[in-house]
Amino acid sequence: MALPAYEKLELLIDGEFRQGSTGITEPVINPATGEKLGDLPHASAADLDRAIESSAEGFKIWRSMTAYQRQDIMEKAARILEDNLETHAINLTREMGKPLAESRIEIGFVINAFRWYGEEGKRAYGRIVPSRVPGMRQMVFKEPVGPSCAFVAWNFPGVNVVRKVAGALGAGCSMLIKASEETPGTCISIARALQEAGLPAGVLNCVFGVPAEVSERVLGSWIPRKVSFTGSVPVGKHLAKLSADTLKKCTMELGGHSPFIVFDDYDIDNAAATAAMGKFRNAGQVCVSPTRFYIQDNVYDEFTEKFAEKASQLKVGNGLDEGVEMGPLIEGRRVAWMNKLMDDARSHGAEVLTGGEALEPEGNFYAPTVLKNVPEESLMMNEEPFGPVAPCNSFSSFDEVVERTNRLPVALSGYAFTSSGSKAAKLAEEIHAGTFAINSLAVSSPETPFGGVNESGYGSEGGIEGLEAFQRVKFVSETGL
Repeated sequence: MALPAYEKLELLIDGEFRQGSTGITEPVINPATGEKLGDLPHASAADLDRAIESSAEGFKIWRSMTAYQRQDIMEKAARILEDNLETHAINLTREMGKPLAESRIEIGFVINAFRWYGEEGKRAYGRIVPSRVPGMRQMVFKEPVGPSCAFVAWNFPGVNVVRKVAGALGAGCSMLIKASEETPGTCISIARALQEAGLPAGVLNCVFGVPAEVSERVLGSWIPRKVSFTGSVPVGKHLAKLSADTLKKCTMELGGHSPFIVFDDYDIDNAAATAAMGKFRNAGQVCVSPTRFYIQDNVYDEFTEKFAEKASQLKVGNGLDEGVEMGPLIEGRRVAWMNKLMDDARSHGAEVLTGGEALEPEGNFYAPTVLKNVPEESLMMNEEPFGPVAPCNSFSSFDEVVERTNRLPVALSGYAFTSSGSKAAKLAEEIHAGTFAINSLAVSSPETPFGGVNESGYGSEGGIEGLEAFQRVKFVSETGL
């Protein structure tokens, strides 16, 4: 495959693409090959201050424009991305590793999110409240919350970025975003599309650097009134504490440990195929990836056998190679974590049906892995794996599996498979999760809310809830007119 040039790595500050003022950079590495894709500039403290101040000025310009003017720019950006979808998808695969087919879908999500939020921004409706007092008019307005900031993880370089950027822009807010230093190119390409589409200077600023230093500088400023984060539970708690000093509005999309429940009344062939498709997408590096498999006892052996067979047949390799179905882990630390999980599972008596080891000779590849009889006290049943390992256990009754599913403090997503309408309705009520799918894996689209509960965070991205996350409410009363 003839590869396009990788995205030029730059900061975007006050409408200008530029290098950092100190010259400090870090390499961006292709996780499948070890190739250096480019050198990413770090923003200095002065660069960050300029970006923060620019976002305040950009907000004044952007909020003063009509929703129709904002939608026009977002639509133009969507078309620019659409015209070069293949180039963006290839570069996403190069920096993150996932198969090209998955990257194309992700860039498609980015395009659709800009279109949806651009249109939804026209429907930021307020209301008139009937007054108790004659001659008084009571009005409720929804207005943009103000300059906003965001910090996002590496696993979805396009989706994680656009959920924040499109939501903010649709609501009339400016956005200062720090995407992951491991996968920066897709964020920069999105920023270029917006600038080319006519986005005013300062409405979007993109910065990179040492994560803790950037977050402390940005969140220490009173200017950003809203922060949105996608990442781990510990980091999310830390950012929420930093945000508390200036009482920023927060959306926290944090980690999970998603159950995948299969009842004996469901088609086991379909359940096993769906499990393999969902578990090994993006090498399991998905916050809503199925991670705890609970199978009713009388179909347990049949399911695990078929699941393992499908996993063993997956083609693993460079995401740009023809026919590859699973790419590498993002970095060597993820391989080390898989090995730690597997050592612990084996020590607890788990049976490895397929996989269970790193693949050689190069890249950060790990074999698709299915395990059987993994005790609840094992590490991988309590800590999010975020990789291609699938622990399976059996259950007997409905109440038992609900209790086991709900025992963890995280509750981002869940999946259940049953042909019973009554079971489906009861599951929807009783399972703790911000998103829950029955007989499918569909938990994310631009027009639907996405987010967790309990220690998986709070607030939603996507849907009207994602627009409201960047809004505040103002009540105005008028009398004597």
